[in-house]
Amino acid sequence: METDAMQEEIIRIDGGKFLTFQLKGEEYGLEILKVREIIGLMDITTVPQTPAYVQGVINLRGQVIPVIDLRLKFGIDKENYNNKTCIIVVDVNDVLMGIAVDTVSEVVDINSENIEGTPSFGSKINTNYILGMGKVEGKVKILLAIDKVLTSEELVLMEEMQTDGANGGEDAG
Repeated sequence: METDAMQEEIIRIDGGKFLTFQLKGEEYGLEILKVREIIGLMDITTVPQTPAYVQGVINLRGQVIPVIDLRLKFGIDKENYNNKTCIIVVDVNDVLMGIAVDTVSEVVDINSENIEGTPSFGSKINTNYILGMGKVEGKVKILLAIDKVLTSEELVLMEEMQTDGANGGEDAG
């Protein structure tokens, strides 16, 4: 029916600035407004009994921040970290979280007319975390809705890790 196609056309994704990065050679992007900072790889303290994609926590200027490996979260083979590996610190619903990526590329400005909606991969594949597909210089960048990459339960875990880490040295005696 034509109205369905017309409604699909109306759904537009706002353009803007995106921080782009790579995972296994593929380009991804995050809304720059969600990014707090980019840091090089630092010591990550492992936290027991967390999902495999949770690498642990870092101490960033006295603040404990959980770190997830985006490769593992997306089901991409793990690769050893190297000197290009970065941690992007993002703000997800007022929880600071680090995401480990292979390398950070650049900040690009993508107009809304160069962003297409997420293609359908069938009903069994969850693509809610994909904001859209950005077309830049003949290439496609997968634009992430970082606040939807983790489920609400996973976000609660990240928040608890951050809070527990902040209170770690304050045991009541």
